[in-house]
Amino acid sequence: MEHSMLLGEEKISKLLIKFSIPCIMGLLISAFYNIVDQIFIGNSSLGYLGNAATGISFPILCIANAFAWCIGDGAAAFLSICAGRKDKDSAHKCVGTGLSASFVISVVLTILCFVFHEPLMILFGASDQTLVLAMDYFKIIAIFFPFYLLVNVMNSMIRADGSPTYAMIAMSLGAIVNIILDPIFIFVLDWGIKGAAIATVIGQVLSFIASIIYFKKPKSFVLTKESFKIDLSILKNLIGLGGATFITQIGVVVMTLLSNVILFHFGSLSKFGSDIPISIFSIQTKVYTIVCNIVVGIALGSQPILGFNYGANKMKRVKQTYQLVLYSSLVVGILATLLFEFKPDFIIRIFGSGNELYYEFALKTFRMYLSLSCITCIIKMSAVFFQSIGKSGQAMISSIIRDMVCFVIFTIGLSYYFESQQAGQGIYGILVAAPLSDLVAGCVVLVLTIRFFKSLDVEKTENQDTIVMKPSKPGVILTIAREHGSCGKEIGRLVAEKLQIPFYYKEMTALAAQESGLAKEFVSDLNENSSKLFHRLYLSSDASKQAIIAQEQIIRKIADEGSCVIVGRAADYVLKDYDQVISIFMYAPKEVRIKNIMNMYQDTYEEAREHMQHSDETRACYYENIAGKPWKNIHNYELCLDTSIGIEQAAICIVNYIESFNVIDNYLR
Repeated sequence: MEHSMLLGEEKISKLLIKFSIPCIMGLLISAFYNIVDQIFIGNSSLGYLGNAATGISFPILCIANAFAWCIGDGAAAFLSICAGRKDKDSAHKCVGTGLSASFVISVVLTILCFVFHEPLMILFGASDQTLVLAMDYFKIIAIFFPFYLLVNVMNSMIRADGSPTYAMIAMSLGAIVNIILDPIFIFVLDWGIKGAAIATVIGQVLSFIASIIYFKKPKSFVLTKESFKIDLSILKNLIGLGGATFITQIGVVVMTLLSNVILFHFGSLSKFGSDIPISIFSIQTKVYTIVCNIVVGIALGSQPILGFNYGANKMKRVKQTYQLVLYSSLVVGILATLLFEFKPDFIIRIFGSGNELYYEFALKTFRMYLSLSCITCIIKMSAVFFQSIGKSGQAMISSIIRDMVCFVIFTIGLSYYFESQQAGQGIYGILVAAPLSDLVAGCVVLVLTIRFFKSLDVEKTENQDTIVMKPSKPGVILTIAREHGSCGKEIGRLVAEKLQIPFYYKEMTALAAQESGLAKEFVSDLNENSSKLFHRLYLSSDASKQAIIAQEQIIRKIADEGSCVIVGRAADYVLKDYDQVISIFMYAPKEVRIKNIMNMYQDTYEEAREHMQHSDETRACYYENIAGKPWKNIHNYELCLDTSIGIEQAAICIVNYIESFNVIDNYLR
């Protein structure tokens, strides 16, 4: 069954199982790296102090992850688009640029962390008892940051290249080696916390080697020395496409760093001291990461299903997929909550033993801090859901509302309030802040979700007429990019009439919709959806990538038919390898464009100005996302024309230019 038909017709539960399991496994393997260290360290002579030491370095690992996953996810999205348009040249540059940029970032991080390791450990909550342990562990981890970042970036690229199983095996190899070596280095060789760090980095190096082997024979690109020259335009694209991942991961950094600082400060004022709270939070963070990774893995598995069916206007299947992901997430969240409430001691003892105060704080943490885990799960899956369907504004709000807004405000406010009410009680503020953040953020996400589903049109069975490509003749192909209000569409249509060649504008999106199975309105909105801030995130959604690929394929088919005029959709870049293409950019003074918009749409002056600015921003973002170049750069085009001279005069100028182009072309032949 064809991929689009599969996504649009196959049983949703079957699709979700197929796509989610590799995602869940990949995320769990990544989580096990840190958890295994904690378990063995906690059960060694180091006890909870060792766990506290590893927890102190966790925020910096999250920062490294933020860069790696940003570039990795951005490269995966870019590779998907390249594969759809069979653009192997951009694909190998994307991979090489991503790897080189990741290496540079990792080296910078390594140098900074190695030089400033002691103040960083103190900043993140190290006490006199844990400082040396934290530095011993962190220095070894930091030296191997290049392997750590690169293996995560390569893993995303391998999955995008169509080899998710190989990616999972490469990561599993490192995790398994880490599990085997941890007890040998920690207990048998008595290397303590250094042994845990060495076992971890050896595992990462082996995963790195396995990933490097794959890059010798990838499926969709061929790497050369030239590939590894950093292309800034492509790098900008990768960062834009992976921006959502970066922001989400930075939210984890903010939350973890704040927690460590609060736990250190208010813990030292309480009967527990600072080391016990930091140790327990290190454990609960790693444990709850498993729960979150399962939920996020399920949601990520639903992305292609949601993306295609939303784009194809099959809203019934969108709702069914959402419900299945929601119910699955609730089951995971409820089971986790029951375990945290009724059997927290079972989890705690896996990570070693401690004194009476250690167990007292551990039980309170699991039962209070994680009491509304099921709501956290819904918030996490909702962020992925909104991103899957291109609702980047809602996705961003869902991603940051709990961790970067509510948790920060409630943790600081409640900790100081409790301490002011009774000395030594401030440490409980953070335990109350988490469920309170879940409640508030959950309400916000609920409102966003209800509003979204209420706004959905009833599913349409589109009865649109079949569009066919118009017959043409050999000759030039005109691509027109234009500022909003410059009358580029009208001028292009007039030029096509004068030259008696086909004109493509809305017809192009209709053809792309027919080709992909997506709704015509969805394809048409690619250039208009969302604000500048969120437009890159919108274009990185699965549905948008499918529409972009279908659109580019149609542009090439149109060009293969012969001479024509194509307006918009970065056609000049899509057809960059075609002969006989003349790329044109049309512009006009702002006041002229505003007046034109007022006449065309009966806007007020202020409405016209806002529409002009918004449209130009989204067109620029779309072009830069596709072409990796600035939209208004005159060097991208062969002819730039000020259309304030009038529609008729502008059309005549273009026709004259084409005639001179044909004369020169015939002469050169």
